[in-house]
Amino acid sequence: MTPGSNVPLPVPRVTVEVAAPVRLDVSGLLLAADGKVRSDDDFVFYNQPQGPGVTHRSGGGSAPDSIAVDTAAVPAGVEKIVVTASIDGGGAFAGTTPTATVRGADDGSVIATFTPAGLGPETALVVVEVYRRGGAWKVRAIGQGYANGLAGIATDFGVNVDEPAAAPAQPMTPPPAPSYTAPPSGPAATHLPPPPPAAPPVPPAPAAAPGRINLDKGRVNLRKNETVSLVKGGKPLLASVRMGLGWEPAYGGRAIDLDASVIAYGPQRNHLATCYFGKLQILGGSIQHSGDNLTGQGAGDDEAITVHLGGLPPEVTGLVFTVNSYSGQKFNKVAKAYCRLLDAASGEELVRFDLTGSEARTGVLMAKMIKNFSGEWEMTALGQFVDSRTVKGMQKPGAAAL
Repeated sequence: MTPGSNVPLPVPRVTVEVAAPVRLDVSGLLLAADGKVRSDDDFVFYNQPQGPGVTHRSGGGSAPDSIAVDTAAVPAGVEKIVVTASIDGGGAFAGTTPTATVRGADDGSVIATFTPAGLGPETALVVVEVYRRGGAWKVRAIGQGYANGLAGIATDFGVNVDEPAAAPAQPMTPPPAPSYTAPPSGPAATHLPPPPPAAPPVPPAPAAAPGRINLDKGRVNLRKNETVSLVKGGKPLLASVRMGLGWEPAYGGRAIDLDASVIAYGPQRNHLATCYFGKLQILGGSIQHSGDNLTGQGAGDDEAITVHLGGLPPEVTGLVFTVNSYSGQKFNKVAKAYCRLLDAASGEELVRFDLTGSEARTGVLMAKMIKNFSGEWEMTALGQFVDSRTVKGMQKPGAAAL
């Protein structure tokens, strides 16, 4: 295919693979007639792999990621599915040749291929679109580049992309008071302008109140060292929450066995208990582990830890969530590591932290939760790498992080 060309789809179910010499993040956006998503649920990607009639599939290893489209299941209000790609970990497409392959989902037969040409500083691409026209479905080659990454594409199509809180404004330095020289005495003085009024005193700048992000506006996306107060509607969140942790092998890498854990501390940063794959319940069942995942393959959470906030013993004032590589593989061999906090009852995602960057180390402190004197909890994204293959070696770094 060439840019702008289209091909009819001979089958109702297709997959669009996007491959390159580097690992790509592939996503799909379901667009209405106005060219926008109907809600953020219409953005399908590796951390939100399911949409109506559209599924993200992680290739794993050297296999490419893909977007699967079942046209019969796509809602009537959706006119097209845009398939996008960006380089995992960031970077421009210059010198990289991505290729989209449209296949029949049932037999894998190739329907069309498209390779955008002449790429340079673009950091994200709209590769192809699957669209309906006159009751029939077609695929069109696009190849449109964006310089501001996948966030630029998502924003362009109406997805609500959370931006980091703006830095507090710095008080401006008041201009120096104008100088004034006393007029000479004598007759000439009557022809001089009156002296300038004294400059009014500059009031001291009010102290800036620290930012208090809470859950009132919906899901919060944290960056490293950012904090969110687990308060919604003016009330502390004391229900059961689930911390989901996920990862994938780096591009071309083998399956990786990581272990997610949580360490509970007391008010003096003293270690109380550790919940991990070898001890699935602690503190009377108020913290529970989902069990060990041995490969890291597939979309969604690899391991999860449920915390019944209202049922925690009162001496628990800090929780540190960690991930370790017992096998010794380093985190520079891991891709798309993240943690997310969900309402355990409804499954609603409350807070997300996507780990950016990696180090050749075997452990990472992902996030911490601290109980304030008021009784409310707050969560802080950490992303701090440590040399430790087991959670036991994370106890002292975890205490220091509190």
